[in-house]
Amino acid sequence: MMAIAAVWIGVLLLAGGFALDRTLVRLVEDNFDEQLEYVQTALITSAEIDSFGDVQLYRSLGDQRFLEPNSGVYWQITGEGHQPFPSRSLWDRSLKVQGDHFDNEPHFYNSDQFEDEPLRIVERTVILPDSDTRWTFAVASARGELDYQIIRIRSILVWSFAVLGLGLMAMAMLQSWYGLSPLRRVRDAIQAMRTQGTNRITEPLPIEVEPLVDEINALLTHTEQQAEEARMHAGNLAHALKTPLTVLTNAATAHDPRLSDLVCRETKTMQRHVEHHLARARAVGRRASGHARAEVWPSAESVLRAVTRIYDQTRFDLDGNRDAAVTMERQDLDEILGNLIENAAKYGGGSVFVTIDADRSAEQCMIWIEDDGVGIPESERTRIFDRGARLDTGKPGTGLGLAIVRDVIEIYGGSVELGESEDLGGLLVSLSLPRSAL
Repeated sequence: MMAIAAVWIGVLLLAGGFALDRTLVRLVEDNFDEQLEYVQTALITSAEIDSFGDVQLYRSLGDQRFLEPNSGVYWQITGEGHQPFPSRSLWDRSLKVQGDHFDNEPHFYNSDQFEDEPLRIVERTVILPDSDTRWTFAVASARGELDYQIIRIRSILVWSFAVLGLGLMAMAMLQSWYGLSPLRRVRDAIQAMRTQGTNRITEPLPIEVEPLVDEINALLTHTEQQAEEARMHAGNLAHALKTPLTVLTNAATAHDPRLSDLVCRETKTMQRHVEHHLARARAVGRRASGHARAEVWPSAESVLRAVTRIYDQTRFDLDGNRDAAVTMERQDLDEILGNLIENAAKYGGGSVFVTIDADRSAEQCMIWIEDDGVGIPESERTRIFDRGARLDTGKPGTGLGLAIVRDVIEIYGGSVELGESEDLGGLLVSLSLPRSAL
């Protein structure tokens, strides 16, 4: 910010200084030229033609410097075929005028014809009464005073603009320093959180940074929730593995002859627990990675193609909104639908209906999965989501499918309910997932 301010201040001051320099120099030069033109006009009005056809002045000019040799102000009247008529101040010198053209109006120019005395000259061509000669009236003045005034003006401009630039830079630096002070206070508050163990920014801060502080506090809350979830899952996993490990340790210590059977049984139990907690951990990690989005119809089609290969005797129907999208990762959506549709095919009677909500205005996207099986009694519909819970132990499975489904859905802010299908008579699974607005 300070560098950008310095660049712009420098550019604007240079542009403004150049424009002001041009304006003031032009004003000084115009004032100088006006004085020369005034003398030239007086010279022309005082000139007349004598009886010999030469020009003369019937009255002298009022400025005494024209009578002093080398005074720095001069005039000269020149005509073709006539001797130049100079002022006494020229003494033994003469002006080299540009008399090869006709100047109806005053013509100003600079000249270095006198050594160490640059001149400012104004010329004008006039035809006087009783004469056919084109007379060139030239008035010259040394540029010393003019150049001195210009140098002084530029010196004042340089110093004043330098002081102005330094003042503006100081103000810009002060403004930047003062304007960014709330961010330094936020930095100090975050440092205090790290060193003093506080978990929130509670220091009163200006209104400009309050949204930032609110977002930081919200991020800290979110991080704490994730950390708490991680600690809870780690504790749950440790508790779940503790019993099988204790059984195996006791059996090995006692040289139990059934050790091999115990190892197989308990390792399967531990494997179920590990798979369940890994699924939750993956879902939490993907949820925290950014704004997820998954299209429901392609995911359901993909799952149905896979399940159809296993249960080729089951009839599957898919209907509803083809454009529905939910705020979750496609991999997690596939896992949820895969578990539910496979369960419907496994425990159903041969028909599975999948319907996607067509109400695009609702915040939640509803997905219904129905089968024509025996369903689940209402008293068991809550317990069936527990880890390892199974109603039909005669079919293969780990009892973790619905538990994983519930946990993953809740991680994304959705819900799952079980009911009875009115059309097929079997189980109805109602999924409510956050709809994606993208």
